[in-house]
Amino acid sequence: MANTPKTLPTTASVPDFLAALEPAARRADAQAIAALLQAISGHPPVLWGSSIIGYGSYPGATGTWPRLGFSPRKANQVIYLMDGFTGQADLLSALGKASTGVSCLYVKKLADVDVDVLAEMARRSWAMMAERYPA
Repeated sequence: MANTPKTLPTTASVPDFLAALEPAARRADAQAIAALLQAISGHPPVLWGSSIIGYGSYPGATGTWPRLGFSPRKANQVIYLMDGFTGQADLLSALGKASTGVSCLYVKKLADVDVDVLAEMARRSWAMMAERYPA
């Protein structure tokens, strides 16, 4: 089926996945982001595919996807926030050292950004998704 995404939720252990990350600084950043996004979403983390940690879900045009998520890649922590939430540009300018894609925020080290601003960005993205895709 053409519209079935390759990245699907799994039953793999998120704590085990995070514990296996190297080096220790990357693991610590990923664990902190995981805790932050779980607190904001109120949902438990789910491993989607082999490396995306997602919170909640919504029915997109190409299948079901996490409402909020991240992936601890080697070069960056990639945080998946929906593009277009209120105040996005202002928050992004206050965030610190990060770069963006359409719905991706790339952070090399958590210490490079203001975690309170990151949390607010995640809250606003979550709220926007809740409006667009009510549970």
